[in-house]
Amino acid sequence: MPIIEQNTVSAVNKAGGKGEIFITNLLTPKEMVGKCEMFASVKIPVGASLGVHQHVDNNETYYLIQGTGKYTDNGEVYTVKAGDTTFCADGDTHGIENIGDEDLIFIALIISTK
Repeated sequence: MPIIEQNTVSAVNKAGGKGEIFITNLLTPKEMVGKCEMFASVKIPVGASLGVHQHVDNNETYYLIQGTGKYTDNGEVYTVKAGDTTFCADGDTHGIENIGDEDLIFIALIISTK
């Protein structure tokens, strides 16, 4: 089985969010063969967030591994925790903020709908 080299990048004010978040790509474009736009682990430190943004021509799912967050879905706000799954459909908006006392970590999957 091949091992895929992980690539961690940081983003400051991602989608207008607060602070810095860290995205570790788990697959490269080669492995996603045009079917996926992103398969990654995302770490949001305490007090940071990924701002509310719209998905166009794709959808996104988060599977939370650690922490507690405030998830905004089309203006509605929910508290999410480890073990929860969220889904943002094509054309919808979402964002997430770490409101806990540890890193918020989740797997993010963006699938193209084109």
